[in-house]
Amino acid sequence: MVFATTSGEVLVDRIPPNQHPIPRSSMKKFRLVLATVLVAVASPSLQAQRSETPELVSTVYDWEKMEVEDIPNGVRRYLFDGPTGSLDNLHMHITTLDKGEVSGPPNLHLQEEILIVKEGRVELHCDGELTEMGAGSVMYLASNAVTRLRNIGDGVATYYVIYWYTPKTPKS
Repeated sequence: MVFATTSGEVLVDRIPPNQHPIPRSSMKKFRLVLATVLVAVASPSLQAQRSETPELVSTVYDWEKMEVEDIPNGVRRYLFDGPTGSLDNLHMHITTLDKGEVSGPPNLHLQEEILIVKEGRVELHCDGELTEMGAGSVMYLASNAVTRLRNIGDGVATYYVIYWYTPKTPKS
């Protein structure tokens, strides 16, 4: 043990290992319990730090200035993805599918979603039903919808995707 006196003098009192009042096996258990408690206490703050993505703020996204990312079936423009004052997360991207391409395999969306066709014609597969959509068409997709889009027009098809998460959004 280490003691400090009021004069600043440090006194050390060493107990020989074989005469320690706390058995070694109990000390190991104590250290394990202490480590577990520290992790449990620290975990919420670590999770909070990870989820402290700044809230989205009002912004204009100029089509001419958007970054364009090549994807295997066309191009994509990512606009935003983050928490807002009233939503856990708000996401928007714009996809341009090349002629005859699909958005990917049928995909389960836990979140609600809105699709807006900007140009071209697409065929929407939603929960086993097919619907054709042209420029200006809007589709609301409920939570847990299984969807896929296919470009059925003569040129590219561009559509906006907006989705959000709330506390009520299913987790799996």
